[in-house]
Amino acid sequence: MSIKTATLDGIATIEIARPEKKNALTQAMYQAMADALSAAQADPSVRAVLICGQPGIFTSGNDLEDFMQRPPQGPDSPVFRFMRALLDCDKPVVAAVTGAAIGIGTTMLLHCDFVYVSDEARLAMPFVSLGLVPEFASSLLVSQRMGHVRAAEKLLLGDPFTGAEAVECGLANAVLPAAEVVHHARRVAERFRHLAPAAVRESKALMRAPQREQVLAVIAAEGEVFGQRLRSPEAREAFQAFFEKRAPDFSSFS
Repeated sequence: MSIKTATLDGIATIEIARPEKKNALTQAMYQAMADALSAAQADPSVRAVLICGQPGIFTSGNDLEDFMQRPPQGPDSPVFRFMRALLDCDKPVVAAVTGAAIGIGTTMLLHCDFVYVSDEARLAMPFVSLGLVPEFASSLLVSQRMGHVRAAEKLLLGDPFTGAEAVECGLANAVLPAAEVVHHARRVAERFRHLAPAAVRESKALMRAPQREQVLAVIAAEGEVFGQRLRSPEAREAFQAFFEKRAPDFSSFS
């Protein structure tokens, strides 16, 4: 299994473990993460959730071959189940990011409560370069965190950015040496073992409540356009170019 899960001392760990494919996410992996988040939500012994990848790689985003063979088919698709499970998790979610965090590897961080990144981290949301559009409410939340002009660099141009820039724009809490990221994130998660669990859950709910319905509406709107874009000639050209290891040619499109 490419998603490893474990619960120890009140911390539910979800580890993306497919390093041979740069932790690229398949629909089965999304479902496994959704199930793990739902299990953590239902387990009264769990006080916090830790999401991490492998040394040098958080996730390279969607496995494009799997994505083309099993594109999302509405709100019950595994990727949307994962999105909803992360949104619905009322316990603190801590992310530990080393190396690359591409596409949803970055956008999922918008929905975590604590994000710690390595000094080697490289984040990017290259949706447009694949003929696609932003997802997971990133079209809303990235602009709110960074401001419109910087969000345009990240979402329209797909410019990558460092862990230090992620901290500067409010996407992450701190930059740490790569070897320390997971250990530090776990220590933060473990602090919730000593805090009043209901007070934590209700405080998180209050923090998220004012924007929750807007976030859900944006995810739905993005998902509809994303599905249309997946079937577009631009996306077909971008995906074909990816598999052929060449730059896409959009010169004939208007």
